[in-house]
Amino acid sequence: MTKYIIRRLLMAIPVIFLMVLATFVLVQAMPGGPFDAVGQKSMPEHIRILLERRYGLDKPLYEQFFLYLGNLLQGDFGPLFRQPSQTVNDIIAQTFPVSIQLGLMSVAVGFTIGIPLGIIAALNHNTWIDYITTFLAVISVSIPTLVLGPVLIYTFGVKLDWLPIAFWGADPPFTLGFLPPLTKNFFLHAVMPVFSMGTGMAAGITRLTRAGLLDVLSADYIRTARAKGLRERTVIVAHALKNSLIPVATILGPLLAGAVTGSFITEQIFALNGMGRRFVNSIGQREYFLQTSLVLVYGLLLISGNLLVDVLYAWLDPRIRYD
Repeated sequence: MTKYIIRRLLMAIPVIFLMVLATFVLVQAMPGGPFDAVGQKSMPEHIRILLERRYGLDKPLYEQFFLYLGNLLQGDFGPLFRQPSQTVNDIIAQTFPVSIQLGLMSVAVGFTIGIPLGIIAALNHNTWIDYITTFLAVISVSIPTLVLGPVLIYTFGVKLDWLPIAFWGADPPFTLGFLPPLTKNFFLHAVMPVFSMGTGMAAGITRLTRAGLLDVLSADYIRTARAKGLRERTVIVAHALKNSLIPVATILGPLLAGAVTGSFITEQIFALNGMGRRFVNSIGQREYFLQTSLVLVYGLLLISGNLLVDVLYAWLDPRIRYD
């Protein structure tokens, strides 16, 4: 297993390099530049030239890339054009905890709701409980965050005035560390964003858990366990449940990474100071270094998630061995 992990990490190096290269080229291929206009006024030509020279944007593209890559290897993600007092490192340090908290809490909600509902539906196969659970799962998957978020804001934030409608439970600039204060204020702010993302995840996990458990319950070794006189509870818990969760485990890594990378819409709707919102804003501002660096962070999360799935898959299924 150790050799396999090392081999996967080495294979990730060229993938990361090509990802950074492609992103760096594509973001600079967009029309316009970071200093073309400020507000409603065009920047004087001589000032724009001086600024481009200051940030190295007057150099050939390949030279800019290798300069950025060299700084990247030293842990420097680059400067910000519109906010010279801050760097990309500062922005990632501020926004990454918010996106991670939102993603982890959404995944936790998805698994907490999805796995029990999937088990209940499978154990009551072809009954009204199964039909209602499947119907709710399909409905939840079908409602996008772009629709669910505003509905929750209007219902619980505006009409009922039960929950705060924006930010992430912190004072300006609305950022928190990796370990936020577990206060009532924090959880009240987190309810609607987490529910918006976690609902769709829970629905998908419910369907996967139901399908996996139904498939395992029809296996020969389950019939053998029942024939030996084991109680149904023992058959389910000791023999069926672990194997039925293998399909769910295969999506854990991508789900964790997707919860962070897929938070663009949620962060925009609820005004969360996360990576997704800053990435969207950076596109209009032509913050080349910020865009490339955020894509790099997202890519690292996806690669780590896929590796986590492979390791977890081998733990759940002893038949799988990585040489």
